[in-house]
Amino acid sequence: MNSFSSKCLGSLLFALLAMSCMEVQGQSCRPSGRIRGKNPPPGQCNTGDDSDCCKNGQMYPIYKCSPPVSGHTRAHLTLNSFAKGGDGGGPSECDNHYHSDDTPVVALSTGWFDNMSRCHRNIKIYGNGRSTQAMVVDECDSTMGCDEEHDYQPPCDNDIVDASRAVWEALGVPKDNWGWLDITWSDA
Repeated sequence: MNSFSSKCLGSLLFALLAMSCMEVQGQSCRPSGRIRGKNPPPGQCNTGDDSDCCKNGQMYPIYKCSPPVSGHTRAHLTLNSFAKGGDGGGPSECDNHYHSDDTPVVALSTGWFDNMSRCHRNIKIYGNGRSTQAMVVDECDSTMGCDEEHDYQPPCDNDIVDASRAVWEALGVPKDNWGWLDITWSDA
């Protein structure tokens, strides 16, 4: 092989490798379908912690996947009560128990929850210039919603870390700003 051929082959291999890396880094999780919302029966959707209720006829995307997990996975932190009677609905999926709002616990979007593989494991959350750890106890269902089991709330987005008040406090977020925060997270 002459030097021209080896340079071309080297350039071709480099280009293929670069394209492969871009595909892995640029992987996205696209909606896997949609569900149609219907109005909840009166008094059936708990709007605590600024939770949304499904709206009749509105289409909501559903996801079976979440973005790839890395050392600093981008996500949105939302507020959830895991206590009995809270806006989280029923008991947590990992242990069928309710959890105090004073305990640092989270629910992860369906893809990250990964069929319960992260149950009772800690994740590290980075936001507001601080970090904290919280235990995964539930799924923030990205595949279903607008029904009694999901407290008549829409499906979660695919990039949600739904956190108890204790997590928001540990990150030092002022209470007026609780509800939505750009964060990163990783397995602890």
